[in-house]
Amino acid sequence: MALNMTRTDAGFNILRGTHGIRFEGTRFWVLHRKREYGPFDYEWSHDFLGVEFMYHDHKFGEYCSADEIFADLKQFSLPMRVVEVASLTIGMVLYGVLNGLPETLWKELLRQRLDESGFQRFDFSEDGPERLTG
Repeated sequence: MALNMTRTDAGFNILRGTHGIRFEGTRFWVLHRKREYGPFDYEWSHDFLGVEFMYHDHKFGEYCSADEIFADLKQFSLPMRVVEVASLTIGMVLYGVLNGLPETLWKELLRQRLDESGFQRFDFSEDGPERLTG
């Protein structure tokens, strides 16, 4: 499934297609049935011991350790497919950041995980410089 990027008059980039994931620095958007959801993002906690997961600048979860992960997107009433794809994506972003993986590698791992989970139609689109890892 080919994705196209369109810039609006206000200067925002939006995905064109039916399904996909658009990355812009640390943020990403999920395109599902021609509708874009996001941005999803992460922030280091104030003590730098954990990572907070964000949706539209609202915290929806937190990583404290491999044994302590919390995420709940229920309050946003998102489609289940968006929740599933966003969860896999934020999880792989976090894995890449915590393990110092280059962006190309964690995106390859994300592609494999999406394919294994039945989300082959979600292609990637890039927008902006690489800011996630080295």
